[in-house]
Amino acid sequence: MSFPILSLLILTPLIGALTLSLSNSAQLKNKTIFASGLWIATGEFILSLLLPIFYDKAENGYQFTEFHTWFDKFDINYYLGVDGVSIPLILLTTFLVPICLLCSWNSIQNRVKEFVIYFLLLESFIIGVFVSIDLVIFYVFFEAVLIPMFLIIGIWGGENRLYATFKFFLYTLAGSVLMLLAIIYIISITNTGNIEIISKFIFDENIQLILFLCFFASFAVKVPMFPFHTWLPDAHVQAPTSGSVILAGVLLKLGAYGFMRLSIPFFEFASYYFQPLIFSLSCIAIVYTSIVALRQTDMKKMIAYSSVAHMGFVTIGIFTLTQDGMNGAYFQMISHGIVSAALFLIVGVVYERHHTRMISDYSGVTNIMPKYSFFFMVFMLSSVGLPGTSGFVGEFLVIMSTISVNVYLTIFTAVGVILGASYMLLLYKNVNFGDVKSDIKKLTDLTTIEIFYFTCLAFLTILLGIYPKLLFDMIDASISIGIL
Repeated sequence: MSFPILSLLILTPLIGALTLSLSNSAQLKNKTIFASGLWIATGEFILSLLLPIFYDKAENGYQFTEFHTWFDKFDINYYLGVDGVSIPLILLTTFLVPICLLCSWNSIQNRVKEFVIYFLLLESFIIGVFVSIDLVIFYVFFEAVLIPMFLIIGIWGGENRLYATFKFFLYTLAGSVLMLLAIIYIISITNTGNIEIISKFIFDENIQLILFLCFFASFAVKVPMFPFHTWLPDAHVQAPTSGSVILAGVLLKLGAYGFMRLSIPFFEFASYYFQPLIFSLSCIAIVYTSIVALRQTDMKKMIAYSSVAHMGFVTIGIFTLTQDGMNGAYFQMISHGIVSAALFLIVGVVYERHHTRMISDYSGVTNIMPKYSFFFMVFMLSSVGLPGTSGFVGEFLVIMSTISVNVYLTIFTAVGVILGASYMLLLYKNVNFGDVKSDIKKLTDLTTIEIFYFTCLAFLTILLGIYPKLLFDMIDASISIGIL
């Protein structure tokens, strides 16, 4: 396609945000602003569907490329393109943003215009990360994501939102400073910011170790890996429901995407050298955070810790450096993006009605909210990896890939699956079964809007579970050429 679709994907939310910012909010009702943002986000999703339609799965390398000279001296350019690894993450982003706006339709009442603007900016910056082929452009978008997310948590979050949002910002910024230093060094050595060219450059082995750790500092915080995960539960608990959805659904994937796109192709020797370290931290994350999740009394915090455990499977799969492992890790990224987003929406539904997230405040919900309990069951079963759901495919492939690497690694990942089933089944039992508490008898079941977006998420969960080839056909060629 000669049509600059990637630039349009970046610019559409930006132009929408600019248009809203110039409007007179005093003359617009909140619903009108939300509707405007929803139309823009929906149009963005429809536009993104052109990527898989016109993408040639038989060809390796980037497609839909756009190139414009920026800094000739350092060969830093506006260079965009996508492959099979980028496209599903772009679709996941454009799919979840309209859902974030829908779930905020009634819950966000203050500064609605700013809320919609920040979400559109966030969408634009996230897509920019996934389409960048120039290292500097990648870094600019990668860091720009922090700004709207910082504001979304800091303005519309809970009581301790300032603590949570500054912790989130400082953690991610600290790691990114090291990555910036590494990028400056790489460009000074290779005389280019082109990711394709840099991936073919062979760095000195000792230099590789240092550069890998610089990138690791940034990506590990974003994933987040143990012990850099402590910002995540606080951010999730304090964020509004829509903030938690986009944070768990997409932002946590930026770190894993960075490992796949930059760390492993750039630093082959270092990727093997630090393999035991990555495996150790990931195993600790899976087991430790699963045990911590078992002890939680707050539904949102439990799901937040479960995200750390599930992303542990992703980092293990990536650093097995095998086709099955990386396929499983990528599938787990997409599945977790859908299921974790749905689970945070599940918590948000009852929180809006009862204004508490404590598990002990609920009991027998299935008797008064049967539709809610049904969708809760679907996403809970996918989270624990039930065959036939998307959660099973990724975890199964990751566990299978570890057998050829280290049998102890297989044991730890299998234990993580058991622990994951324990806390999710316990959560479902405590909330949905038992005698109905008197103070929740007036809760109403799902609205039409809630049924709509839960149905969309459940459909994807089941579709990918029974027909994973849909995703594998897209990513296989791109991942196979990236394996060392």
